[in-house]
Formats: sequence, structure tokens, C-alpha cells
Amino acid sequence: MDRTIGPLVLAAVALAALGCGGRERREQEGTEHVAAAGAPPVQVNWTAVEHAMGRTGAMQPGDVYKFGLPRSDLTVVVDRTQLKPALALGSWVAFKATGAGAIVMGDLVLRDDEIEPVMAKLAQGGIEVTGLHHHVLHETPRVYYMHIHGAGDAVKLAQAVRAAVGVTQTPPPAGATAPAASPLAIDTTRITQALGHSGKMNGGVYQVSVARPDTIRDEGLVIPPAMGIATALNFQPTGAGTAAITGDFVLRGAEVNPVLRALRAHGIEVTAVHNHMLDEEPRLFFMHFWAVGEGVRLAEGLRAALDLVGGRRHAP
Repeated sequence: MDRTIGPLVLAAVALAALGCGGRERREQEGTEHVAAAGAPPVQVNWTAVEHAMGRTGAMQPGDVYKFGLPRSDLTVVVDRTQLKPALALGSWVAFKATGAGAIVMGDLVLRDDEIEPVMAKLAQGGIEVTGLHHHVLHETPRVYYMHIHGAGDAVKLAQAVRAAVGVTQTPPPAGATAPAASPLAIDTTRITQALGHSGKMNGGVYQVSVARPDTIRDEGLVIPPAMGIATALNFQPTGAGTAAITGDFVLRGAEVNPVLRALRAHGIEVTAVHNHMLDEEPRLFFMHFWAVGEGVRLAEGLRAALDLVGGRRHAP
């Protein structure tokens, strides 16, 4: 079997084997979600969730409690650029309290030999796989991204996630003292002006998040942007004002090809178009991209694509 497709084929077989039980569970969860959508959220002990996860998280807008799990153990190269974890190798999981407990969603960055054992642990813990694919092209070694969804007791969900992450080589949480951030060798002021949106520095990467203007629901529950449905634009400096960029646009169907054409017209490669979720409304497509070049020029290309999202142009 071709080693580049083997892990995905094996994963598809595993998903098919779990399909019937997963479908029945999801139908039951869907009924519970709809019933709980209008109920006030339960009180979640986030300290207990952190203990179950084995690491600290942080509250995000929309009452989302999010955990980062950077794959700093991986050395991945694309176009002679070594990817920083904050650029494209950051696993994450996010929890939100509901009227019936909590939901968890996330994206796990995996090596090919980690896919099956992670999937098995997730299934044991009642957490579903909603996507498995690549986000970038031509990386060495190949990296896979597994999207997940679960509902129930927040602590039990956290325990299941921790068990799955535990069969990978994901490093334990970093110590309390983080290294001092060095200045980014790109003009973030001009990039912000070009994009029309500001960002933040994280792990040597300039990260910009742009929420969609519409409301997204999953089985009746409103899903905030912090749960992975905001467009992500990441800039990693590569020297002399240049940067490697990657991330994903969160799009409705009618936006896919206009955004694709805008990116390509500005020299930005589209590396994947797919779904991350199963039951969201409206249906969303995630378009991943890659380019290396002058940072401000690339930001202008991303801005041209952003102007096509959400049915409205951004302010100049």
C-alpha cells in the first residue's frame, strides 16, 4: 500500500466499522442537543476539567474554555521552511457548557502511526471523529489533522481527550516560565492595515482570527468562533520581511470558488477544501492555503479573499 494514503485508508475502515454505533449515538445526542438548546447552561467546574486534561486552559469569547496542545515534538518542513507549532502544528480542544452538560470540539495534529490508536481511544470515550485529512501539501514528514466532537459530562469528555492524546508523542505542558518573545521580522503594522484586522504574536507567529458575520449552529446549539469556525490567518517570518503563511478560510458553499480564485490570483496556493464538522447549519467548508513571500503583499492577497466572505466588504 502507498504509504502516503495508507493511514487514511486504514482510518476509513475504522470509521466504517464504528459507523453504525456512532450514527445511533449521534442521533440520540442530536435529540438531546435540541432539547437542551434553549435551556440555560449547566455550571461547569473548569478547574476539574483542567485536572482531567492534565493541563491548564483559558476562557475565550463566547464562554468557550480552550486548551492548546502544541506539537513541539514534530520537525516538519514545507518549501524548506520549518513549521513552528503556532503556524500549523497546534492541536487544540475547546469546551462549551450546554443545558445537558458540555460539548467538546477540537483538532488533533497527528503522525500517521498515531491515527488508529487515537481513534480507538476516542471511540472508547464516546468522542466522534468528524474529519481526518491534510491541511498542507508537500510537508515532510506528512501530518494528519483529526477533528473531533463529543457531548456529555465535561470532566468525562476531558478524560477521554486526555486518554487519546496520551497515546501520541504530544509533549506535556510547558513550564510556567515561557521564553521571552523576540520581535517578529515582519511589519505587523502594515499587515494589520492590509488585512483590516489585527492579530497577536504567539510562538513566533503572527496570528489573525476573523469571525464570520453569521450564526453557526450544530444540532441546535450556537457554536462560537473560538470553537474553530473563525478564519485563521497565520504569518511565520522567514527573513527580510518575508513570511510563510497558512491557515483556513471558513466558507459557505457559494463563497468557495470566488475565494479560491482570489487566493490563486495573488499567488497563494489552495492546499485543501473540506469539512471539519458533520451537522452544522449553515454548511461550512474550510479552505486551507499556503504561500511564502513578502508579508504585506501576501496580506493584500488574503484581504482580497476576505472581502468575498460573508456577503459584505470589510472597511478599508
